Amino acid sequence: MSNTTPTPISEFVVAEVKYLANDESPAVYIASGGGGDATEHKGNYVSRTISIRNGRTRPGGFSLDREGFMLSSQASAVGDFYDDDAIAAVYEAEVNALVRGATGAHRVDIFDHTRRSSSVEVQKQRRIRESASIVHNDYTARSGPRRLRDHFADTPSEAEALLGQRFAIVNVWRSIRGTVQNAPLALCDASSVAPEDLVPVERQAKDRIGELQLATYNPAHRWYYFPELQADETLLFKTYDSDTAGPARFTIHTSFDDPTAGPDAPPRESIETRCLVFF
Repeated sequence: MSNTTPTPISEFVVAEVKYLANDESPAVYIASGGGGDATEHKGNYVSRTISIRNGRTRPGGFSLDREGFMLSSQASAVGDFYDDDAIAAVYEAEVNALVRGATGAHRVDIFDHTRRSSSVEVQKQRRIRESASIVHNDYTARSGPRRLRDHFADTPSEAEALLGQRFAIVNVWRSIRGTVQNAPLALCDASSVAPEDLVPVERQAKDRIGELQLATYNPAHRWYYFPELQADETLLFKTYDSDTAGPARFTIHTSFDDPTAGPDAPPRESIETRCLVFF
């Protein structure tokens, strides 16, 4: 019989995240291109020390329409997530089925895959982007519909028809290199975020000008993460919803330095897939 005492499961970690300090000077988000460069954040920012709760220990789990995010299990048949052909031929069908099952949507259109790493060397080697380092949400009330129109630019009448029904943008986030120990993703319960906490900001990229949301600090924010996320687990989170009556239209999120990660923890490598979801 072993006398080893099991390691207790931590209910939370304490870490720093970076918020927009105020909107006294115009903020601009200038996205990195990938390959070792870094996203530029113009504006005033402040680091806040917060408690990030362990989502695995919460009874009842999470909901896309309540908190704005959820954990799901799904093994993938993709062996190499840097293989674009495998992503198109295999992974997109897996994501489509996953999102349909989680949301009850009748249609899911995938429009983007972004690979990231917390290691600059991996970023350079793989020509991928860095982990997001600031509290943000990918879309606003204006840029969500604009993204739909851009996706259906060749069929504008279809875009207008789809805009007449409820739709959302859902991100599917997955580790592509083993267990996540370094730079995990933290997600904020959408029901704890007040509308005035969210600030629309121009997003500049090489191929488009868009708009995202940054957030100012509010002590009411309830943050969660899922420690040691496995390769057969995914995080789904909603970055836009045309339904203005629900509590979860937008989900602010960021990576953070996990204080429990050991000095030899491998760098995080992940893929996030963005989906237009129609109900």
